[in-house]
Amino acid sequence: MSSIGTTDYEVGQDNIRILGLDIHNPVFLISGVIIVAFVIFVLMFQEGAAAFFGALRPWLTSTFDWVFMIAGNVFVLFCLFLIVSPLGKVRIGGPDAKPDYSYAGWFAMLFAAGMGIGLMFFGVLEPVYHFQNPPLGVSGDDPDAARSLGMAATIFHWGLHPWAIYAVVALALALVCYNYGLPLSIRSAFYPVFGNAVWGWFGHVIDTLAVFATLFGLATSLGFGAEQASAGLNYLFGVPVTDVTKVLLILGITVVALVSVLAGLDAGVKRLSEINMVLAFLLLVFVIAVGPTLDIVRGFFTGAVAYAVNLVPLSNWIGREDTDFLHGWTTFYWAWWISWSPFVGMFIARVSKGRSVREFVFCVLIIPTIVSILWMNAFGGAAISQFVNDGYTGVTETIAAWTPELSLFKMLEPLPMSGVLSFIGITLVIVFFVTSSDSGSLVIDTITAGGKIDAPVAQRIFWCTFEGLVAIALLLGGGLGSLQAAAIATGFPFALVLLLMCVNVFKGLRAEAAKL
Repeated sequence: MSSIGTTDYEVGQDNIRILGLDIHNPVFLISGVIIVAFVIFVLMFQEGAAAFFGALRPWLTSTFDWVFMIAGNVFVLFCLFLIVSPLGKVRIGGPDAKPDYSYAGWFAMLFAAGMGIGLMFFGVLEPVYHFQNPPLGVSGDDPDAARSLGMAATIFHWGLHPWAIYAVVALALALVCYNYGLPLSIRSAFYPVFGNAVWGWFGHVIDTLAVFATLFGLATSLGFGAEQASAGLNYLFGVPVTDVTKVLLILGITVVALVSVLAGLDAGVKRLSEINMVLAFLLLVFVIAVGPTLDIVRGFFTGAVAYAVNLVPLSNWIGREDTDFLHGWTTFYWAWWISWSPFVGMFIARVSKGRSVREFVFCVLIIPTIVSILWMNAFGGAAISQFVNDGYTGVTETIAAWTPELSLFKMLEPLPMSGVLSFIGITLVIVFFVTSSDSGSLVIDTITAGGKIDAPVAQRIFWCTFEGLVAIALLLGGGLGSLQAAAIATGFPFALVLLLMCVNVFKGLRAEAAKL
């Protein structure tokens, strides 16, 4: 095994060019063939696919809940350790490296890639759902206790744990790419421990798993986005909510994503991310200003305290009686975030050069958690106040009928300029849809090209197209249930990969700290 930081590997040395594609043999071929076959199979046998994925999700979440829960807790503890550890002084890219992006641009890309569609879809739905069905055995008969715990449960799913997952992958990739000059590929993150073995079949397996995890995790988010966007178009303009509408929506947005992908990271993804952040900020400020402002402000602090108080009980999986919450929400979320981690982690790594490890982990872990607390309290807290104080049942009716894609629009309905706000909401979903798709395409393209960040245009088109096709296939073959099952199935093996990645990060940072 070579010592860390010394390798004869050159980016693209084992790539071959076929029909204008820069193929990293065999990662591109294996993943590409399997993905094409998967799309064809699911579209041909939609009923069988729906039955299979319908049974797969509950089996995975109930059988391997302990794996996901342990992994999530390890990632949080590891990141908190890095913030206070002397290892935090290591700088990504070396001691003299300078950031490529301002804080504003950096944060915009973090959120657009990391959680954009999810925050729009679940921001109203989840706090209200957990308010009506609080976890940990708390009765919903006490509104104050139910509201506090419901918000804590929501923040738990969107706070430290998901961002710790992203931070581990992003830091591992940024370190080996910018400090050791290795290719920006998932396999490179294991070089500190496995040395040149990562350029062989071990690395091929890791990168192939990363492609599948990214593609299915992304397809799940695209499915949520298509459901919410089509529901919003029906709500505002009467566009029928059918499979045809959703397929056309995914195809249309995939075309827009292709244009953004071809424009590149700075001209495409960065610009769209900044536009989305401005729109999201304006929507957030407006809801706080015209909604139940005092309840939202008070809920921010009470929700944060409730989250801190209940963090350990919610992180525990032993002896839990609220298995519907544990398996239906937490286990799924952890698997979803893990399946997204190659995509979001690599994207964050690409835009984080020049940050110290302490600054990086703090900003990727703590700042997004604070913003998530504010967002969930603004949107979910407003919906709960509408129900408790005003007797408005628009949002609770969407939960009772299980039409969650309408929750956001029903919350906005009693507010001034509700039509304009709903249109902004649809626009946000669509642009988040586009940024997720084009960001994911760039990441998968990089992985399958062996770490090259300037792979041929035809290759980017291939992956962007099949992201949309996978989302369509799974949406037709069982709807959101199939999308969620696919994310969990790919998230499970990758959870073990991420645990091993923590060891590599620790060893790599120790080597860098020794140089300092």
